[in-house]
Amino acid sequence: MAEAADFPGTRPTPARRWLRRTAALLVGTPLLAGLLQVPASPAADAAVPEAPVAAATDKGPVEVSLDELTPAVPREGDTVTVSGTVTNTRKQTVTDAEVGLRLGAPLSGRSALDSAARRKDFQPGADGAEVGGKHVDKIAKLVPGVPTDFSISVPVKALDLGEDGVYQLGVTLTGQSAAQPYPQVLGIERTFLPWQPDGAETKTKTTYLWPLISETHLTAETGSDEQQTPVFKNDDLADELAAGGRLQQLLALGSDLDVTWVIDPDTLASVEAMTEGYRIRNDDGKTTRAGKHQAVAKQWLNDLEAAVKDEKVVALPFADPDLASLAHTGKGVTGSLSHLKEATEAGVSAVKAILHTEPSTDFAWPAEGAIDPSIVDVSTSAGAHTVIARSDSLRESQALPYSPTAARPIGGGTTAVVADARLSTAFRGDMTVSEDATLAVQEFTAQSLMLNQQVPGKQRSIVIAPQRMPTVSQAQAMAKGLTALQEGTWTQFQGLTAAAKAKPDPQATTRVPSAGAYPAALRKRELPQSAFMTFRDTQSALERFQVILTKRDRVVTPFRRAIDRGMSTSWRGRPAEATTYRDGVQNYLNSLTKQVSLIKRSDAKLSGRSATIPVSVQNNLVQGVENLTLRLYSRKPSRLKIGDGEYEEKQVKIAGGHSQSVKFTTTAKANGPVPVYAQLFTEDGQPYGDPVHFEVNVTEFTLAVMLVIAGGLLLLVLAGFRMYTQRKRAARKRAEEGPDEGPEDENGAAAEAGDPEQPSDPTPDTAPESTDPSDTGERVDR
Repeated sequence: MAEAADFPGTRPTPARRWLRRTAALLVGTPLLAGLLQVPASPAADAAVPEAPVAAATDKGPVEVSLDELTPAVPREGDTVTVSGTVTNTRKQTVTDAEVGLRLGAPLSGRSALDSAARRKDFQPGADGAEVGGKHVDKIAKLVPGVPTDFSISVPVKALDLGEDGVYQLGVTLTGQSAAQPYPQVLGIERTFLPWQPDGAETKTKTTYLWPLISETHLTAETGSDEQQTPVFKNDDLADELAAGGRLQQLLALGSDLDVTWVIDPDTLASVEAMTEGYRIRNDDGKTTRAGKHQAVAKQWLNDLEAAVKDEKVVALPFADPDLASLAHTGKGVTGSLSHLKEATEAGVSAVKAILHTEPSTDFAWPAEGAIDPSIVDVSTSAGAHTVIARSDSLRESQALPYSPTAARPIGGGTTAVVADARLSTAFRGDMTVSEDATLAVQEFTAQSLMLNQQVPGKQRSIVIAPQRMPTVSQAQAMAKGLTALQEGTWTQFQGLTAAAKAKPDPQATTRVPSAGAYPAALRKRELPQSAFMTFRDTQSALERFQVILTKRDRVVTPFRRAIDRGMSTSWRGRPAEATTYRDGVQNYLNSLTKQVSLIKRSDAKLSGRSATIPVSVQNNLVQGVENLTLRLYSRKPSRLKIGDGEYEEKQVKIAGGHSQSVKFTTTAKANGPVPVYAQLFTEDGQPYGDPVHFEVNVTEFTLAVMLVIAGGLLLLVLAGFRMYTQRKRAARKRAEEGPDEGPEDENGAAAEAGDPEQPSDPTPDTAPESTDPSDTGERVDR
């Protein structure tokens, strides 16, 4: 942001400049006297001014670490305490050392502050004179590589702070070595001291967004029980909620601050899912184990509900979708934008149900506040009228020498709330190092005061949008900086809704940057178009699947939320993990749809003119299925008809965990094998699942063959009947003639009279008209 070099009310008057120079000379006199008492050396024959002894990119042979500065914003009567360590990074021992403070002149603008923060080497004129006397910490010997603690306390009165403003505060180590046996500055660390003891004439209205956002933890998978026990990717969310965890710290710290809570409803929904029984996927990706942190989740939700009661809450769309990815790569994939509106509605419902508060949904927050026309269009497509941008994206013109009010109209009824880039990025980086956190807090408060002093008397509204998911150390540094602002005298806090309604600065830019101006580094981290194609395919499969279910919400809701989670901004910079999650959702849905399927069957033989063919359908889901039609097709209807023609269809309705056998009527027209296949269809005529193919081998008899066989059987029956009647007549004739004794044969047997023996006649196997009971299994003709 362009700024003028000087602003009204910030330049010291000539009288004050003369007084400051005189004071600096008086403070420096004892040090000069000490220099004159040092034994003469070739290098010190003349007066040796304090000068840098290291390169411009080095802080010197002694590393000065400023670990704590309290208070961050001093007031009249306070005592400023600076503590830290000094470490000799060279091989020679430093002797006669002392750590002191140096107060520079008030800085003239935010750009000057930036320059001072970047400067490494010691510069006598710019770094000011040492605050001497007893306000130093003497160190007799500083051996190489061993950190030595220091602590200096100086009453504010002794600092002789003059006009309001931001002062550069240097912490220096002065000492000497065997190679250079005279006092010199061997190391320095700079920070800033905001000074505004009295209330500012016009306070800056400040809005700080406090994000409660986590990465995706829930999978699409749920248990088959009535409660649909949720399954988590891992147990990381429990770690964030536990004492000292990231989300626990954000909640505890934010509860004491005047902030606008920005909440991802998916984070709330995931924590609520933990309050009852839940499962955690094991490392093998197949088995799960029971989760045990229900109490932690319940406590966190209870604390959050109490913290946001009657406070300002902004609900993001469910799972915080990546708006830039939707605009740049997803918009061209059918159905992608529809997910945004649905996610917005789901987000409101979740916040209301869980926190019992009415959130604002009028805000869209693209990643890093970077916008272009397509991002603005997508951001507002779900009903939001305000886009949270950042000043390094929506840049001011060179002609505007101050930071304008955040709100400004950008056309189409849309308002851009432009967060201040310097303040929003103040707590990036590793804040676990105490020095980094301390310097960040001091620079944050200094930038805030400098912004207020740009145009005294002009009321402005400033928004600060930090990183989406600050670490524990970053959150702690943010809280410390905000606490200092709350205790300061130039800031007045307000909510994001009020900031969006503030009167825009007429000179502020309202031109949205072109697509070509979008940062290439951010574009590289976006979801690829293939991701949105996967979402499209998953959604299509879900729509086909849901029409057959009797309890659709048990499946539809978890998968729609899983698709939302797949579009989350939290996947930026983690492409492999994002792909794994998307594929996991799609594969799990496919596995569910395959639970309803046709059972494969073997080939069939049809040995009659007509018969029934059974086809079985299996439902391995826990709920019933309906609205399914099973069709059986004949590939050769001229030889085998199914029903009345080529195919026949029947409705299918199966309870969960059951199978059903469906029978089809067939009519044979000719012998031989006929290919047949079965296919399930949904009520809208779409195929469901894979077809089942089998073969029906027709072995029926034709009409001609049947007639021949029938004729042969008739002849056999007639021949048998004729033989039977002939025997009956012969028997009657013998009975009428009476028995005659005939001559005995050679064995003494008498021949039957009137019935000469015929060698070719067989012996009868049963007696005629026998009335004795038949043996078991013997066929009896009556």
